[in-house]
Amino acid sequence: MELKTSHHLYPPFPEGLTTAPLVSISLSKLEADDAAESHAFFKASKELGFFYLSMEGSALGEKLVSQAEQLHLVQKEFHSLPNHEKDKFAREKLDPFFGYRILGKREMEDGTIQRDENYNMRKDDLIGNCKPLPCPDLIKQNWALLGNYARTCRAAIDLMFTHLEKNLELPLGTLAKLHRIEERSGDHVRFNKGAPGQFDEERVKGGEHTDFGSLTILFNWLGGLQIRLPETNEWVYVRPIPGSAVVNLGDALVRFTAGLLRSNVHRVVPPMAPQDKIDRHSLVFFSRPEDSVVLRRLKGGLIDKQPKLQKEELELTAEEWILRRSLGDLKGVYTHQGGLELRLPLVKGEA
Repeated sequence: MELKTSHHLYPPFPEGLTTAPLVSISLSKLEADDAAESHAFFKASKELGFFYLSMEGSALGEKLVSQAEQLHLVQKEFHSLPNHEKDKFAREKLDPFFGYRILGKREMEDGTIQRDENYNMRKDDLIGNCKPLPCPDLIKQNWALLGNYARTCRAAIDLMFTHLEKNLELPLGTLAKLHRIEERSGDHVRFNKGAPGQFDEERVKGGEHTDFGSLTILFNWLGGLQIRLPETNEWVYVRPIPGSAVVNLGDALVRFTAGLLRSNVHRVVPPMAPQDKIDRHSLVFFSRPEDSVVLRRLKGGLIDKQPKLQKEELELTAEEWILRRSLGDLKGVYTHQGGLELRLPLVKGEA
C-alpha cells in the first residue's frame, strides 16, 4: 500500500543544503525481527541517536502515517484559533509542563504579530489514566484520534525497546517494564508551530537541546530541524521524508545505559527558501519512563561493561527529572560518545 502524505502540497525542501546522514530503519523489518535491521537500528542509536523510521510495508506504520496526517490538519486548526482562546489553556494556568505555551513572538512584514507556540497533551489524559486537564473544544472533538495516535506511537516505541534490549543483551522486558503505557508518565503529544522569520543566532542558540525522555517520534512537513554532528560539531539539516518519521533517543536511555546510547543535540531554525514564507508545523510524540522510575544505570548485558563514573550522578525520578529540566533547574544535559559525558548549556524545553 502506497503511503499518502501531504508533503507535495508544500514548497520543496531547499536544494544545496548539507543534510544529516540519517540512516533509514524499516519498521516492517523490525517487526519481522530482521537481524541485520536490528543491528543497524542499534548502531544508529549509539552513533548519532537519530534515524528515519520508514513506515513502508507495515500495517502499524501505515496507521501511524494516516493518524499523523489527520492530526496535522487538527494542529493547523488549533494554531489558527484566536489567541485569547488558546491563552485559556496556558501552562501557567493548568500544569507546570502540559498545556499551551508561547515560545516567542515575531512581527510579520504586514505588521501583524505571530507566535511561535506549542501545545502539550499528556498521554495519561488521552488514554484515560487520569482526570484530564481542561482543553479546547477542538481537542475534545479529536480526543479519540489523539488517544489512538498515542497508542500507535507507543506500539512502535515498545517494539524498538525490544530491539534495544536484545542488542544490549538485557532480559526481554527490561526497558518495557519501565515504560508501561497504563502507568503515569511524561509521555505526551505535542503540536508545534513556528512562524516565518529570519535566522536569529541568539534565539536559535537558546533552543539547542537534547530530549528529556526515552524515544521521540517526529513528523515534519517542512525543513528547519538541525542536528549537531558529534565528530565535527557542524549543524546540518534533517530533510523530511514522506512516509518516514524522524526518531531520536533522549537522555533517559543514556542514563539507563551508562552512556552507551546517544542523546544528540538538536535545534529548530527557520526554514530556508522556498519554504520560508509559511508557518512550520511539526507533530511530536515524546515517550518518557514512568513517573516513579529512578533515572540511573541499569544492570546487566553490555551496560556492565561500560566504565563506572568516578563521581556519582544525581538520581532523580523521571517525574522530578522532567520538571527540573523543563524549569531550567539542572546544570547540564547528557549526551554521550562511548561513555564520555559532555555538559552543555541547559534550555527550558524541547523544540
